[in-house]
Amino acid sequence: MDTWIWIIIVVVALIAGAALGFFAARQYMMKYLKENPPINEQMLRMMMAQMGRKPSEKQVKQMMNQMNKMQK
Repeated sequence: MDTWIWIIIVVVALIAGAALGFFAARQYMMKYLKENPPINEQMLRMMMAQMGRKPSEKQVKQMMNQMNKMQK
């Protein structure tokens, strides 16, 4: 009977640890994405404007496609 209690405690601890780890990782990723949002088209236009360029819509789309390909 003593062995079964230890097995149950270990299984419950593993499940609790996995659940706690999942929620901690999820919270960390949500905080990270809030502080460092991925680059969108508006940010890309602003960056190009700061460099002294007025990008066309085609250039913005090309840059977004290149960045998306690099992330994969």
